[in-house]
Parts: sequence; C-alpha cells; structure tokens
Amino acid sequence: MDVLNKWLLIPAAVIASPMCVYATQYLTLEQAQQAIFPGAGFEPAFITINDAQKKEIERRTGVTVRVRDQRVWRVSTGGFFIVDEVVGKHEFITYAAGLNSDGSVRQIEVMDYRESYGYEIRNQAWRRQFVGKRDGDSLKLDGDIQNIGGATLSCRHVTDGVKRLLALYSVALK
Repeated sequence: MDVLNKWLLIPAAVIASPMCVYATQYLTLEQAQQAIFPGAGFEPAFITINDAQKKEIERRTGVTVRVRDQRVWRVSTGGFFIVDEVVGKHEFITYAAGLNSDGSVRQIEVMDYRESYGYEIRNQAWRRQFVGKRDGDSLKLDGDIQNIGGATLSCRHVTDGVKRLLALYSVALK
C-alpha cells in the first residue's frame, strides 16, 4: 500500500467511527415509582389505545400519538403511574408521570436522558410547572410552561408528551 492510500485511511476511519453517546439513567422504574408515589404499591394496567382513542387524543392535544401501547400502573393509593418516551432532539427521553386519581399531574420524573445537552429538564423547578395540570389546560411552552435556553426541543417534547398523557387519562383511563 502506498503512502497516499495510508493517509486516506485516517479520515475514513474518523468518519466511520461511532458518534459519542451521552446516555444517563437517572432513575430505574422502581425508583421513579417511589419518587412519585412514596410507599405505594403498583399494579400493571398496560393499555393499547384503539383508533378512535388515538384520534380523540390527537384532536384534544394537537400532538401525534406515536405509540399505541402505553405502560401504565394503577397506584394502590389512587391514581396512575405512566412511563412514556418522547424524542429530544435526536434521541429518546424516558420520563414518568404520576397522575392523581382526579387526572391532575402529581409529579413528573426524567428516568433516562440520551442527549448531549438539554438535561436541565431534570431541574425540579422546571418539572414542578406541570404539577396540578389537567387535560384541557393549555400546556404551552413559553406560555404556562417556561422554556429552558439550550433545551428547547426537550422542553417542547416533554410538554407535548405530558399533554398527550393527560388526554390519555380522559380518553382511556378515567
């Protein structure tokens, strides 16, 4: 192999090398359940929404339902625990939402974050903005939910995800 071909292999190796991945698991399923509903028990109540439910959730929220299978648990003290995923900028964000028995948000927790930036959505002050929100509330980024500079897509997509889960409660869980 001549010298020129050897030097051409270096840029090819750099281009072909995998991108850096910034995945962080902040909470396991059990840790998220206990963070939102301390001391409670959880009974799986997984659901698959049908076409009519999908259309109704999308009509109420303006948010596309990407996955019909929803990981839901009934909470022994009342309410629901739901694990959901939204896309940040490029990668999935796994978060959990606790809904009170009246369908209002009790708390949300970020379980897994796979982006290199935007992780500030884990800040308690930002997540606290969702507490008490119900289906039908506007849940609009830069409106009743404040944005975080540098995390706009993560903020928008988690906000849309929570809005979708609140509609899921009204359409399929209530």
